[in-house]
Amino acid sequence: MKKRQDYISWDEYFMGVALLSAKRSKDPSTQVGACIVNEKNKIVGAGYNGLPIGCDDDEFPWQKEGEFLDTKYPYICHAELNAILNNIGMDLKGCKIYTALFPCNECAKAIIQSGITEVIYLSDKYAGNDIFRASKLMLDRARVKYREVKVSISSLILSFNEVDV
Repeated sequence: MKKRQDYISWDEYFMGVALLSAKRSKDPSTQVGACIVNEKNKIVGAGYNGLPIGCDDDEFPWQKEGEFLDTKYPYICHAELNAILNNIGMDLKGCKIYTALFPCNECAKAIIQSGITEVIYLSDKYAGNDIFRASKLMLDRARVKYREVKVSISSLILSFNEVDV
C-alpha cells in the first residue's frame, strides 16, 4: 500500500486551524481566527476575535455603527493579538502567523514587537483602507514578510461522526 497523495499542505493545515479558531468568535458580523507556528511547524498560539477574559459578551455591544462606545470596536481583541497573548509562553521570534484577514495596524504592531517574521493571510479585502496601508508600511519597514496563502482546495469538511475516522 502506498501513502495517501491527497493530504493537505502545511499552509492549508495552519490556515484551517485559523479558520476553525474563528468559529469560536461570537461576533455576529466578522469571525477571524489566527494560528502562530514556530520554525518546526508546531502550533504555539491560536486566537479569535472576541472580548477580553472577564468581560461578559452579553454586556458589551456587537454593533458596527453608532457612537464609538456603543460599537464593538473599542472592546474587541483581534484574533492576531489574542493568538500572541494566548501563546504557550515561548518567545515568538522567528514564528509565522496565519490569519483569515490581513492584520490591522494595531495587530501589526503586536506582530512586529513579538518577533513574528511572516504573516500568511487568506483575505486582504480592506487593502485600500488607511489602517491596512499603515500596517503594510510598518511590516515592510520591520522586514516582516507577508503573503496571501496559496491553496489547492477550496473547502475542507470536518466530521464529528466517529464512523468517518
